[in-house]
Amino acid sequence: MGLFNKRSDGPSPTQEALLAALATVQEPELGGNLVARKMIKELIVSGGDVRVVVDLTTPACPFKDKLEQDVRAAVSAVPGVENVAVEFAATVRSLNGIPDKTSVPGVSHVLAVASGKGGVGKSTVAVNLAVALAQDGARVGLLDADIYGPSAPLMTGARGKPGLTEIQKIAPLEAHGIKIISVGYFVDDSQPLVWRGPMISSMLRQFLFEVDWGQLDYLVVDLPPGTGDIQLTLAQSIPLSGAVIVTTPQDVALADAVKGVEMFRKLNVPILGIIENMSYFVAPDTGKRYDIFGHGGAHSASQRLEVPFLGEIPLAMPIREGGDTGQPAVTQTDAEAHADAFRTVARNLAGRVSVETLA
Repeated sequence: MGLFNKRSDGPSPTQEALLAALATVQEPELGGNLVARKMIKELIVSGGDVRVVVDLTTPACPFKDKLEQDVRAAVSAVPGVENVAVEFAATVRSLNGIPDKTSVPGVSHVLAVASGKGGVGKSTVAVNLAVALAQDGARVGLLDADIYGPSAPLMTGARGKPGLTEIQKIAPLEAHGIKIISVGYFVDDSQPLVWRGPMISSMLRQFLFEVDWGQLDYLVVDLPPGTGDIQLTLAQSIPLSGAVIVTTPQDVALADAVKGVEMFRKLNVPILGIIENMSYFVAPDTGKRYDIFGHGGAHSASQRLEVPFLGEIPLAMPIREGGDTGQPAVTQTDAEAHADAFRTVARNLAGRVSVETLA
């Protein structure tokens, strides 16, 4: 007893009844039901067995588990249903073009990762966000636009000199499932880069349009700190899907983060959210938590500025060590690398991109 599924003697469920049930399932972030939003990619019925394929707006959907539970519950309630299989696909919808701005060929979304000041771990966050999105199945590129302090070669472990592809474009390097370009690949590590604004802007345009990025869902751009030529060039040259502001909890960093938010607003770039890095420290020997730079300041700032709060990332040795050895935190199994914290922030970011694109 109990070894076999009990077969129903009644009629099999109909497509109409199943679609009606699925129409009661709401998309948690975008709003509206799955049927109205045309997110039911496949609905296959074989007797009492039902297979549903939900087409997500990003493979890094932060509500995948909830959607699976809701779909399973709704379909199971339809008379005649005995077994339910829920699967997911993902189609990242592109941002619609903006007049007078040229989209990067093949790239659905360009995401700027910025900070008001240096030293807040912006590049560490940018690298881990890019790799985390790729781990969830997205096609991702990383453009290291931090001209005076390029760190992508070190942090990703991708070393070498980019060549040319068959179509005579620059071939990005690859590591951890992402494509990478950085000025660090073209200059000697020991030589300072002494460039004026027009040269920097020209280099950014070259990295955007003369690199063979292929088909990407997300191109993450690691910007230099502050509000300068690179930020202006990026915002004025291409249709940005939005900007992410990285800060630490202390007041001096938050004050500069606010300036960054206001700069992008003046440039009509959506603010996808604020990330609090170095949010707290947990001593590995005692487990005691220390709020070294304070805590919660970024969350409070996001409420004042009416922008999303994407999450907090702790301060931890394995995160720093991973950046120094080319092993980003999200590629590590050490619990103290806090890979889950980065993945949560990356999924929240992907969700906000979908909201800005489709809402």
